[in-house]
Amino acid sequence: MPNMSILDLTSEQLQKAVSIKGEIESLQNKLNSILGESTTPAQTTKTRRKLSKAVRAKMAVAAKLRWAVRKGTTIPASEAAVKPVKRANKMSAAGRARISAAAKARWAKAKAAGKTTL
Repeated sequence: MPNMSILDLTSEQLQKAVSIKGEIESLQNKLNSILGESTTPAQTTKTRRKLSKAVRAKMAVAAKLRWAVRKGTTIPASEAAVKPVKRANKMSAAGRARISAAAKARWAKAKAAGKTTL
């Protein structure tokens, strides 16, 4: 069957091809079960890195500049400047002091009990 298009096949030929493909898949599943392999391919998902707010802001400004150049316009200086982004999860000095005091108290209790690890 040299270079036949699927459109050139008859319905009987297509049905036969489908049944043969089903047989091949069932035989492959049996072989995989004998060899102890999984019948479905392993899903490999890559975890995406999370970009910081500052990086996302820089990317947004760069994109605006690219579009401005493409359109032949300019963007205002206020938009072109990358504004510093305040860190959202900054801990206060009082909070750090409380955590430090609690850790020192835990270690003092552990050392008094003769432990070298918590």
